[in-house]
Amino acid sequence: MKRLSSSKRVVVKNVVKGEIEWELRPGGMLVQKRNMGDASSAPVINIKVSHGSYHHDIPLPAQSTFGDLKRILAQETGLEPKEQRLLFQGKEKDDGECLHMVGVKDMSKVVLLEDPASKERKLQEMNRNQTLLKACEEVAKIRSEVDKLSEKVIALEAIVVAGTTVAENEFHVLTELLMVQLLQLDSIEANGEAKVQRRVEVRRVQGLVDRLDKLKARNSNPFGSSSNAVAVAVSSKWEAFESVVGAQSPLPASTIITQEWEVFD
Repeated sequence: MKRLSSSKRVVVKNVVKGEIEWELRPGGMLVQKRNMGDASSAPVINIKVSHGSYHHDIPLPAQSTFGDLKRILAQETGLEPKEQRLLFQGKEKDDGECLHMVGVKDMSKVVLLEDPASKERKLQEMNRNQTLLKACEEVAKIRSEVDKLSEKVIALEAIVVAGTTVAENEFHVLTELLMVQLLQLDSIEANGEAKVQRRVEVRRVQGLVDRLDKLKARNSNPFGSSSNAVAVAVSSKWEAFESVVGAQSPLPASTIITQEWEVFD
């Protein structure tokens, strides 16, 4: 009886000193806690992981968890651990479950599925990217057309500035072509970067239309600016004439007038 009592006290003493540590497994099972020494000394098993049409052979210690397996698979598949679902014998396993505790042995088969919610998010992101790419391509096509129209506006401006009168139809045609591009830009459904690019092109087209309106006005009245210059010159000459007369010049008035108009001419 004393020996039994002594043995019992030894066990209790070991537990108190922490030489035996326990942990609670999923399902309520109390088992001895694993440590790194246990894992490194455990036998290594090869697990056959099936992921759609792909197959992966994963070697790892038998006492590893399914969470450990997910971390290795993340490197192999690109799927984050939280995006993975692991099934063994038709049942999904939690990250904390140990492989050897549920019957996983060497050459056992595990099925990897992508989490449906994660898959849906990726699909939505892919659709958004495709929509963005399409919108950017549509804006780029219009930008190319606006480049051509811009060159025509610059050429037309050079002619008008040179003093050559241009047919009114030239302005109407270019304006209408620019408005067509403006309507096409408005029809593009764009977000993010595509929306920014569309806004830039809209402002560019509007600027070209305003430019054409000013050129059209100048083309209709090519001498508008020179007429103003003539008016200023005439006013200056009359001021000079009045100053001469006011000074009571000995020259006859007719001679003064003739000289002033000669200078003006």
